[in-house]
Amino acid sequence: MRLFGVHTREVAERIVDAFRHPESLPKALAPIFIHRNDDVPCRRWSWHNQLLVALCGSVDARGMRQWNKAGRSVKKGSAAIWILAPCLKTIREQQTDGEESCRQILYGFRSVPVFAVEDTEGEALPQGDDRYGTWTNELPLIEVAKAWDINVGTYSHEGAAPLGYYRYSGNGNQAVMLGVENLSTWCHELVHAADHRITNLNGDKWRKEIVAELGSAILLTCQGLDYDADLGGAYEYIQRYALEVKVSPVKVCIEVLDSTCRCVQLILDTAEQLKQTAVPA
Repeated sequence: MRLFGVHTREVAERIVDAFRHPESLPKALAPIFIHRNDDVPCRRWSWHNQLLVALCGSVDARGMRQWNKAGRSVKKGSAAIWILAPCLKTIREQQTDGEESCRQILYGFRSVPVFAVEDTEGEALPQGDDRYGTWTNELPLIEVAKAWDINVGTYSHEGAAPLGYYRYSGNGNQAVMLGVENLSTWCHELVHAADHRITNLNGDKWRKEIVAELGSAILLTCQGLDYDADLGGAYEYIQRYALEVKVSPVKVCIEVLDSTCRCVQLILDTAEQLKQTAVPA
């Protein structure tokens, strides 16, 4: 994967550095999900570009033309936030039936400047999602498990057993079993369940565990709760895997980030749908 442009390597390194110090990721990513329904352009960007904006302390960033279209202008002397735009090319392939098909492949990234809302002035913007601390504290995450037909139970944790586990069988039965009263363990297993719905839990064990640990930390941060996640070894796994398959660490970081955010989004969207359709007692 090639990186084009003066700032591109620096931007890619910021993503990698976030995984080198993963304890900062949940706090950076939580606002993305809290504001995920805001009608702003960056909510439609890739997860890694939304992360780059969040790491700069903003929840809304746009290109200069996008700000002008919104009736705002960038303040003189403001520094840009650089994000990554994909470089794609179309390749033609001959199918076994003789038909020709086309598909796009990603061969690199280039850097693109955007500016945070805090560095603009002009017409007032519509208010975003200000429900933080209300709907997030009331999310029925246990109802998500029920909606997915997951049996939630407990067992006696005797020191050697895992703190919790998610299991599924070929006939569709699913269960989350908890050996401790710990919200991080509960959310960790729920993220595994979401990962199962999205990917059927295909892939390496280390990747699934990073997704579950980081995902649970994001969920709890969204709800204003403390988390107990072991994120320390995440980058070592990523670096080792990148060396094994001979790809750039930034590519693996982006893949892990995408997987994690898809799981968190599925859980939160399901929870919010359940809350909206709940019949008052």
